[in-house]
Amino acid sequence: MLTAFEACITRGGVALFPADTVYGLACDPENAAAVERLYELKGRAPDKPAAVMFFDVELALGVLDDLGPRLQAAVRALLPGGVTLLLPNPARRFPLACTGDPETLGVRVPAGSPLRGARVAVLQSSANHAGEPPPRALDEVPGDILAGVRLKLGAGVLPGVASTVVDLRGYEDGGGWSVAREGAVAAAELEAALGPPA
Repeated sequence: MLTAFEACITRGGVALFPADTVYGLACDPENAAAVERLYELKGRAPDKPAAVMFFDVELALGVLDDLGPRLQAAVRALLPGGVTLLLPNPARRFPLACTGDPETLGVRVPAGSPLRGARVAVLQSSANHAGEPPPRALDEVPGDILAGVRLKLGAGVLPGVASTVVDLRGYEDGGGWSVAREGAVAAAELEAALGPPA
C-alpha cells in the first residue's frame, strides 16, 4: 500500500486514501496539473486553499524548519491527530495549497494511518464533491471521483468526522489560538495541550 501510494503521488497521480477521519484525495502539492485534477474531481473552486498532509511529524517539522519553539511544541502535542493546524508560512512553501493567503499553511498528520511513514507530502482534501458530506467508506465516495483517481486504497469504515481546524498563526508570539472549524478533536482536548484560547 505504502509503495503504491508514494509511486502514485510522485508520478503526478491523484490517490483516494483513508485518513484517520474520512476518505481523502491526495496529490503532489508541487505538481500544478495534479492539483488541478484533484480540484476538478471535487468540483472545488481553484482559489480555495487545501491542507498539506505529512505522514510523519518529524518530516513535517523538518520541512517547516522556520517554526518557533512554541509552535514546534504545539505541533508535537497535537500531531498526529484529527486536527488541521493553520500555521504561519513566511517562506511561502507549497503555494498551490495556499491560494488566497500564501503566508498561511494548513498542515495535517493523521493518527493511526495505514500510510504512516510515507516519505511524501501531499495536498489533500476529503473525497467528496464540494459542499457534500465527506465519505466514511469507499462506497460513499461519488462514482465519478472513484473513476477519476489513479489509485484507490481502502481501510474499512472510518469515523466520518472531519478534522478540527486550529488557527495557531498567533501562537508563537502571544500564545493565542482559536478553532476555525469544529471537528474530530474537542476544544477541551486542545486546551489541555495548548492552554486557554485567545
